[in-house]
Amino acid sequence: MSQPMPNRPLDAASAEPSRTPDADLAAVLAAQRDSADFAVLYHRYLDAVYSYAFYQLGDHHDAEDATARTFMAALRAIGSFRDEGASFRAWLFRIARNTIANAHRTRSRRRTEPMDAIPLEPPAPDADPAGLALRAEEARRIRAAVAALPDDRRQVVLLRFADGLSAREIGQVLDRSEGAVRVLLHRALRDLAGQLNR
Repeated sequence: MSQPMPNRPLDAASAEPSRTPDADLAAVLAAQRDSADFAVLYHRYLDAVYSYAFYQLGDHHDAEDATARTFMAALRAIGSFRDEGASFRAWLFRIARNTIANAHRTRSRRRTEPMDAIPLEPPAPDADPAGLALRAEEARRIRAAVAALPDDRRQVVLLRFADGLSAREIGQVLDRSEGAVRVLLHRALRDLAGQLNR
């Protein structure tokens, strides 16, 4: 099962002046005192974790399962979260990354393939069918291009653009320096542009 990143004990005085305070710290402290308060963090990150899992797994049911496992692991480990420069969001996405890796291993043993579809919202009654078809084709091309990237580049693109993590947080999730993440993101975007321009 996923293991959270080790950190130092939470303490208001431990915040370093050179880094941005973790916006989730108050909610984390509340959840550490009473696990029922974890619901705030769950609702705050449910959509983002599900989206990350869906983009990685390509299947609604597998993504729901990975999302549930991620939050169960985070809830079990919330007492051990320590404010050591890694934000709660980065800590949570690291758990999600490990959970998704486990799902990939399970899937490879089952020999199933992910579905290549993103659920679309129903079109507005006055929507242009040609425009909808064009957007659906463009979304398919982008999904295929992202899926074709090497794993580390795909992870960086999804964490940055699908989930909105900063380069620093992505580095914490992937165990890389912020500079290495920026280089990886630059290369991934260059690769994507090349694939999409073909």
